[in-house]
Amino acid sequence: MKKIMLVGRTGAGKTSFCQAIYGEDLEYKKTQAVQIINNAIDTPGEFVENRTLYRALVITAADADMVVLVQDCTDDQCMFAPGFAGMFGKPAIGIVSKVDLAKDSSDIHVAEEKLELAGCERIFHISNKEKTGLEDVKAYIGIAEGE
Repeated sequence: MKKIMLVGRTGAGKTSFCQAIYGEDLEYKKTQAVQIINNAIDTPGEFVENRTLYRALVITAADADMVVLVQDCTDDQCMFAPGFAGMFGKPAIGIVSKVDLAKDSSDIHVAEEKLELAGCERIFHISNKEKTGLEDVKAYIGIAEGE
């Protein structure tokens, strides 16, 4: 199983994703500091929202096998510059989150384009709330059933 580091804006669904893939009840928790949830490193949204904190992301990524960039499809803003994932020196995948809340498919497509530009090698569409798309991500990162 790969150790993953989740990066995304505040409210993008990083902590909910961790809860969903490990079968926990979804409970909103504002991540105040780096948290380890099983094999996932959950980073605060402020780390990507404030460029002066990028070094914290790079240092934290040293403990990860893979970086997961999370983009909420209902959020017009994107904090990932083109090639953003390259600064980690690790494989990066993208997650388009909250697909159940998309107004239409263009919301999902725009979020996907943002993740592609950021340098994600593979992109998944998920809904933590409806538990859709999670099995594909779990299989890709090597989380077995029941973990």
